[in-house]
Amino acid sequence: GFDKRPGELVIGTLAGLRAVKNLPRLVRAFAGMRENNARLIVVGEGPESERIVAEARRCGVADRVLLPGFIADPAQVLPAFDLFALSSDSEQFPISVVEAMAAGLAVASPDVGDVAAMLAEANRSYVVPAGDEAALARALAELADNEALRRGIGEANRTLARADYDEALAVANDTDFGLSA
Repeated sequence: GFDKRPGELVIGTLAGLRAVKNLPRLVRAFAGMRENNARLIVVGEGPESERIVAEARRCGVADRVLLPGFIADPAQVLPAFDLFALSSDSEQFPISVVEAMAAGLAVASPDVGDVAAMLAEANRSYVVPAGDEAALARALAELADNEALRRGIGEANRTLARADYDEALAVANDTDFGLSA
């Protein structure tokens, strides 16, 4: 549980707290932002939780990084996010990105798996080269600094998610969302 504070910018992610998600990278990218009114919310559980907390302490942002644990229904927490972020070393078709898109969020992410192909065209410039922590920090900062940009990209993502990633429609049509080769 957490409450969004007035005037606060919330960068959030939904992830299993495993090494492949490289959440310490996200903590470092977050720590490099100028936004002092920002908070990073990492929703999930797993063996990397202590490593993430340790990195937040090392970076001096432990008071602005929250790990609330597992939340069964992401729809309960996504409305509190202003921006969604991934920091994974590897992905395929991350459902958390579809959930963020459906919630109308802009996404900052490394270029892993299908992430770039999943997002609205307007969001693709915030999908940065995999492993480039500085580029991820810049993408987060640019989106954090521009509410109108975040909202516009978020709305484009929501429209795309409704059109292309409707679960009931996919099951009925036995589709792979057009992402397989």
